[in-house]
Amino acid sequence: MTLRCLLVSLCFPFAAVSLAAVPMAAAAQVDLPHDWKFHTGDDPSWSAPAFDDAGWKTISVGKPWEEEGYANYDGYAWYRVHVVIPSSLKNNSYLKESLRLELGRIDDGDEAFLNGKPVGQNAGKTKDITQGNWNLDRVYTLPLSDPAIHWDEDNVIAVRVYDHGGDGGMYAGKYEVGVTDVNDFARIDENSPFRFRTPGQLRKNISLVSTDPHYVFTGSLSILLEDPANGAILWRKTVPVPSFTPGTPFRYVYNAQLPGGQSYIALYSFRDKKSGKSITASEGVPYILTPRPAATPRINGTAIVGVRPGHPLLYKVAVTGTQPIAYTAADLPSGAILNPTTGVISGKIAAPGTYTVHLGATNHLGKAERDLTIVVGDQISLTPALGWNSWNCWGLSVSDAKVRAAADAMKRSGLINHGWTYINMDDGWERDTRDPKGNVVPNAKFPNMAQMTAYVHSLGLRVGIYSSPGPKTCGGFLGSYQHEAQDARTYAKWGIDYLKYDWCSYGELYPKPTLDDMKKPYQVMAAALAQADRDILFSFCQYGMGDVWTWGGATGGNSWRTTGDITDNWASMSGIGFRQDVCAPYTRPGNFNDPDMLVVGKVGWGPSLHGTHLSPDEQYTHISLWCMLAAPLLIGCDMTQLDDFTLNLLSNDEVLAIDQDPAAKPAQKVSATGDLQVWSRPMADGSLAVGIFNLGNHAAPASISLSTLGLSAPQIVRDCWRQKDIATTADAIVTPHAIPSHGVLLLRLRPAH
Repeated sequence: MTLRCLLVSLCFPFAAVSLAAVPMAAAAQVDLPHDWKFHTGDDPSWSAPAFDDAGWKTISVGKPWEEEGYANYDGYAWYRVHVVIPSSLKNNSYLKESLRLELGRIDDGDEAFLNGKPVGQNAGKTKDITQGNWNLDRVYTLPLSDPAIHWDEDNVIAVRVYDHGGDGGMYAGKYEVGVTDVNDFARIDENSPFRFRTPGQLRKNISLVSTDPHYVFTGSLSILLEDPANGAILWRKTVPVPSFTPGTPFRYVYNAQLPGGQSYIALYSFRDKKSGKSITASEGVPYILTPRPAATPRINGTAIVGVRPGHPLLYKVAVTGTQPIAYTAADLPSGAILNPTTGVISGKIAAPGTYTVHLGATNHLGKAERDLTIVVGDQISLTPALGWNSWNCWGLSVSDAKVRAAADAMKRSGLINHGWTYINMDDGWERDTRDPKGNVVPNAKFPNMAQMTAYVHSLGLRVGIYSSPGPKTCGGFLGSYQHEAQDARTYAKWGIDYLKYDWCSYGELYPKPTLDDMKKPYQVMAAALAQADRDILFSFCQYGMGDVWTWGGATGGNSWRTTGDITDNWASMSGIGFRQDVCAPYTRPGNFNDPDMLVVGKVGWGPSLHGTHLSPDEQYTHISLWCMLAAPLLIGCDMTQLDDFTLNLLSNDEVLAIDQDPAAKPAQKVSATGDLQVWSRPMADGSLAVGIFNLGNHAAPASISLSTLGLSAPQIVRDCWRQKDIATTADAIVTPHAIPSHGVLLLRLRPAH
């Protein structure tokens, strides 16, 4: 869900919004152009307003510079733009305090100038912008009386940027010049998620929060629930707001019943009585499609697992249904054992081969059966990894306690019963120096790595860790450079099952790497992992350089990032996901393209979290597309704050089964007509998974002929999110309803005879 407090003007990111229904404040900002002047390199004179940038190239902000013709460029670069700042901004303000520059998000660090004067920087904990925090909105201020502001005249904003790897530049967000006012010190709080007693019956807590110790807000709060398809208002409420101040927010809980099966828009507006200023916000109202699991047992998760001879096996039989459940496993190979109470298969299998194990799960209401294939050989990770990674929520603040909490939540939420397996810590666990023997050592946040790993294993889950082939990680912690074999042995001793290996400072050793340079560090670590006495899934993180999908498998990788880091907005997610057709053909068992982690739920890249900025329909698209791509699914949110909608997204076994299909065949973009894209992927059982995606800003129907999908016989069409058959067709698929803006219809087709 997204809830954005737009400080002065109302700008709802939906196709049909009744703007007249919400009180509007006078415009109090100037939009900056999206086309700026740009130059790589670094020169202090480039901040000066008199500098002649006519010879510079033009670049669009709002996307990484890699997408603007600067592929693989890391280091310093400058942006410049000219803007007239009208004096009406200060004249119309209530407080008349500060000018505000909103410069979006910048990867990684930056320093901003107005007419040559430094107005702010993002440089992490130091003054060095090479250590900047990349995923934060840049908002810089200076007093309205500052002579650097040229009212009603031309002004030059210059931004010095440093990027140390992956995507770089002014890549996303709002670009505005405004004046701080009363409404800049108030916000509509999004911390409370939607709760659903039944589908369509929702409950939501709204809070009004102040940060101004000298001002008492009072006024009224208006709430509207609207159908984006036609602008119809389905529910409205206006309530008085006696007051709110810092530490004493105003809270209001509303309950509403809406027709199910689609997203709606919630519009919020608070109008301050004294100043006449308003704050507004909007969010997509989520909707639940995944049916509740049946009380009778159902076996879920991957149906095939690879393990090397003599290495430890850990496989949790994933079963939904009323507890307690008794587990059975007939024809287990010698050396493997099943815990009949927990459903965990463990042990070591010495003899190579392919073994078919007959699983059973029984409760007082019934029994489920399914086969599991155990392949004992050289290849592991035969289906994409399903799990959690700490980065998109905790960033460098990951700790032992947060890893254990994520593991506990994976079990408590029931996601473990849908096949989710890995609990992965990202950057931030390492101590600054090695011990006297050269071993890597965890920092104070991880007092005993082996004990933590053993705890996660005791739940039936696996553990992942992070490092870099360079001397330092992206976060400035210790990398594995020249200690690869030693680190691999340490990881194995701790019980690690997964390694994310991030390019980072290795790029400083090879600033213009050849293809051999790109391969070398991964070959070295792959060889080291091969000597370990346990299986460690090897995940390359080098952002797709050198078309890694063409050589990642041969270099020892099980998965490889195909892109820079994802963020929780439509431009980032869709821009990454719908470009994966280039690398999709290289998907096969044990080798998977990784378009980065999931951005659903509460994310934030550090201690401060927020609900994802993807709308509900965009989140359905996100999960559907990643499953169609056979991508690793790594949950990026705080697992302890899973709301009803996020849990619904992550627990649909028919959707996850597409991702985990044992054939691991590539997805194909079948057609792209206007705003509609159709992707298909053959399944192991002979069925065909089909995703129909609407990339446009308006709902749209779709009709796809079976011949376009390479089919001729009549097909039964099943809606995977709703888990029900919706049609039998001999010629074409006609969508039963218009596909919402940025939404999806995920289908599975099987022969009717």
